[in-house]
Amino acid sequence: MTTTESWGEPDRVRRYRERVLGEREHLRTAFADPAARQRQVLAELLEFNKDTEFGRAHGFGRISSLDEYRKAVPVHDYAALAPLIERMAAGEHNVLSADDPVVYFTSSGTTGAHKKIPVTSAFMRTTFFPFYYAAWAPLIEHFPDVLERPDAVLNLKHDPLSLPPTTASGSPHVGASQVDFGVKFGEPLAAEPGTGAPWATVPVPVAQNDHLEKTYLRLRLAVQSDVRCVIGINPAMVAALPYQLNLWLPRIVEEVRNGTLGGLPYGRPDPERAAELERYAERYGELRPAHVWPRLKALFCWTTGLASLYLPRLREQFGTGVTALPAPVAASEGPVAVPLDRHGTAGSVVVTASVYEFVDADEDLAPDVATLGLPDLEPGRDYHVVFSHIGGLYRYAVGDVVRVVDRMEGVPRLSYAGRANRSDAAGERLRDAQVFRALADALDTTGLELRNVACRVRKEAAAAPRYEFAVAPQSPWRAEEAARFADRLDAAISAEAPRYGAARSAGRLDAATVRTVDRDAFVRDWQEIVDSGVRPTQVKDRLFRQDPAHWDRLVDTPTAERGDG
Repeated sequence: MTTTESWGEPDRVRRYRERVLGEREHLRTAFADPAARQRQVLAELLEFNKDTEFGRAHGFGRISSLDEYRKAVPVHDYAALAPLIERMAAGEHNVLSADDPVVYFTSSGTTGAHKKIPVTSAFMRTTFFPFYYAAWAPLIEHFPDVLERPDAVLNLKHDPLSLPPTTASGSPHVGASQVDFGVKFGEPLAAEPGTGAPWATVPVPVAQNDHLEKTYLRLRLAVQSDVRCVIGINPAMVAALPYQLNLWLPRIVEEVRNGTLGGLPYGRPDPERAAELERYAERYGELRPAHVWPRLKALFCWTTGLASLYLPRLREQFGTGVTALPAPVAASEGPVAVPLDRHGTAGSVVVTASVYEFVDADEDLAPDVATLGLPDLEPGRDYHVVFSHIGGLYRYAVGDVVRVVDRMEGVPRLSYAGRANRSDAAGERLRDAQVFRALADALDTTGLELRNVACRVRKEAAAAPRYEFAVAPQSPWRAEEAARFADRLDAAISAEAPRYGAARSAGRLDAATVRTVDRDAFVRDWQEIVDSGVRPTQVKDRLFRQDPAHWDRLVDTPTAERGDG
């Protein structure tokens, strides 16, 4: 059985670096003729899966072009493929893919139910691993010291399981960060940075679903290491870390001083380090990651969406000059784009991984919707993503919207813009991305800063509905500042989303209102959700929040409001 090599193996760092940079170069080579590579990806997935139930039903053996493929196969979302996936998960063979899934990646759907994303060996070999390795290239090229020691990286998403949940057929049903790629897929180099740290596998007993306690235990160990990089992917996890340091500081200090972990003896007592942490907290009124890890150089997480509004200030918590490198544009179902350099938000389309199609983000997705190819994409516009790959997802609408930033080497560079779902109370059909850009405009115009934000549609008797925004300010906002921000935000949304502007002009929507909440309201809410048993990687920033109980919990401690209820 192949196992994943530990970071202590001789010569591993050199071979890992060569693999990572080699995969990036391979992808760049494909940019010389992206159309040809897309045709090759299509031909390979059709040939490989032509004798599956899906392939026979849609005539894969007779298809010879992308146009023919579009005519034969409708656009699908997860709900459309779910019955076939459930049959596979129950043990049926040759349904969507010629090779059986080895694992099923978990992903939260819009209903909150956990999807089962089939993951085959062919998918991992041709679609996943080349992108996965290339994604680390900017980090290890520009910050090589992150590979010098196993404990140089605090990887917040790594969470191995000893007893993973399974499907009816016995296949693991887990997050991608919980899979040992060496054991399952024969990739001994696949362990990513930070997975060899002393805290990667928690060394004391802890319940498998006690995610907050596992987070604490890892942080308790990491404060005694010289961490150079924090990997979060999900930026909400990175945003929670400064809060957690201070929330758990008394316990951390006591355990470091006494040489315990989770109340059990572990390592040698370190009263000097414990006293140092206390001095920083007393001197500055808080303990920042920059105090704990003064040589930290990089964060690795998504940098767009809501994170684009708070990441600049959050980054300062980790140290002056710390670089935020963007994680790939990808979902559990497959990759879309991967940053190949130090661009702050965008990545190049992974033309070797899937066949990519796009739909204007303001159009509705339907089985017969007309799609665009890579040459048709225009910088500055938003698009739905539809992809097909050898693992059994065909013309799959992943539910994400991307924005075209520019082109590099002839291939579009994309950034994540938001989810595809819309808020539509009065015909406004409002998307995440439109509101994100309007929020950025309002912040820039007013000079204000925030730590996070959410909104809901508020409906009241005898009044038009309106959007109510809950904002956690970076520093306190005066009432008149919140009022100016609300006015500018309402105007900016109207400019970004013409249907919103039309609804406002027609009186179908009232003006947006803004209320400020406690600066830590969103991280407390994040902690509570994780404490309920949800994996931290799955607790992401969400703009639209219509659940009344959740909203009331979030705004329980408002400090100001423009507009009355």
